[in-house]
Amino acid sequence: MTTQHDHAHGAHDHEHGHEEHEQLKVLGFWIFVVTDCLLFGTLFATFAVLMHNFAGGPTGKELFELPGIIASTFILLTSSFTSGLAVLAMNKGKVKEMISWLAVTAVLGLAFVVLEINEFTHLVHEGATMATSAFWSAFFTLVGTHGLHVSVGLFWMVALMIQLKRRGVTPVTRRKVTNLSLYWHFLDVVWIFLFTVVYLMGVM
Repeated sequence: MTTQHDHAHGAHDHEHGHEEHEQLKVLGFWIFVVTDCLLFGTLFATFAVLMHNFAGGPTGKELFELPGIIASTFILLTSSFTSGLAVLAMNKGKVKEMISWLAVTAVLGLAFVVLEINEFTHLVHEGATMATSAFWSAFFTLVGTHGLHVSVGLFWMVALMIQLKRRGVTPVTRRKVTNLSLYWHFLDVVWIFLFTVVYLMGVM
């Protein structure tokens, strides 16, 4: 015959197991961020080695359109700010406000991806492709990998907004929103390096 104490003990064990499971997921997320840092570090190093190898083809200075890149940078920085506002709203228990800020972040992220696709289309039209030179090969790989990460973040964000509408703020959704915001800030930091190394140094 189970006693009330057994029930309470079982519930405590279940809660403790759930907490450990959540902590493992947080650890998993940080391992993912560290491997991503290594990935981007490798791509930046490759770009640095190949940045002057144009093989007689067009250079970044000839083809980069800085006003568009600056607009993209402003959009991504703003989206990082709005993702921070979503976390603040979550901490205040304002679910609707949080979803709204996540939606604004997603729209800005989508605008960034669209501008990047437009830029790639323009470059290919001007004769700069992966096969043109080592510089353009390194450029498309580095910038494209970042763009892919932003796209993955957008799918994650939409899925999370659906989950938040259904379940509200739970320990699980709270962790997911926090992780997503950290991921988004990480992509912002990578872009600032990318903007400086690839575009600013490219037009100098």
